[in-house]
Amino acid sequence: MRCLVSKPFVKIRKENGSDHSLHGHIQEVTTVHLLYEKKGHVAILTMNRPECLNALSISLLQEMEHAWIEFRDDKDLWVAILTGAGDKAFSAGADLKEIAQLSQEERKRTIRPGGIHKGLKVWKPIIAAVNGLALGGGTELALACDIRIASQKAVFGLTEVSLGVIPAGGGTQRLPRLIPLSKAMEMILAAKRINAQEAWELGLVSRVVAPMDLMDEALTLAQKICEHAPLAVRAAKRAIMEGLDLSLEEGLRLESELVRALRETEDAIEGPRAFAEKRKPKFQGK
Repeated sequence: MRCLVSKPFVKIRKENGSDHSLHGHIQEVTTVHLLYEKKGHVAILTMNRPECLNALSISLLQEMEHAWIEFRDDKDLWVAILTGAGDKAFSAGADLKEIAQLSQEERKRTIRPGGIHKGLKVWKPIIAAVNGLALGGGTELALACDIRIASQKAVFGLTEVSLGVIPAGGGTQRLPRLIPLSKAMEMILAAKRINAQEAWELGLVSRVVAPMDLMDEALTLAQKICEHAPLAVRAAKRAIMEGLDLSLEEGLRLESELVRALRETEDAIEGPRAFAEKRKPKFQGK
């Protein structure tokens, strides 16, 4: 199947259930290059170019940037899952055919869209369900997520030097923060690919599962996170991520500030009350 450039269209499907559980209240927004589905408090973003191994065209990156902002600002969405369509690739990285069609001057003028890999701050948890090849920008998108679950078929690699460039979506900065420096150097400087088992051994992914179980695992984890106070979850993520660039003293100060802010929330009252009443808490994100 040829990889064709086509103009995006939007198709919305809604299926309203009686509750906000993972299997109720489904809303799906479909574009040419991105599927954006809402299941209760969970958003599922699926890169939808399987005929091109979900290569990152400018259009797809634009759609993802808009989707991340929508997810960030939607009070009813608490966790996101990012994955790729089909069974071959999460994303094979930049759309090289699209890039090859640009003149040198057009390449200079072209501004690649931003997103979570480019520093968009989203304090809600994001899970990467890596279902196959994740090369170049595909690996960089996975690195920008908070938790990575890999299919046994997953392959990771920052292979940009083989194309005359360097990882430009955060790969040179995030990978050395996640795995040993020597291993990160080898992956980047030698354009080395690693399989799912190697990624797990390096701590790059939190678990490796059978391909058929990947989305169930990701959804189960998302649901587990949604059981907890969403404002507290976001504050914890912020404390961790911002704390990485702070001294211990500064990090402890940030932690204390976040705790003080949480004490003013309704969820902070509901948690202890539910415990005392021996029932499950009903967190509202307030």
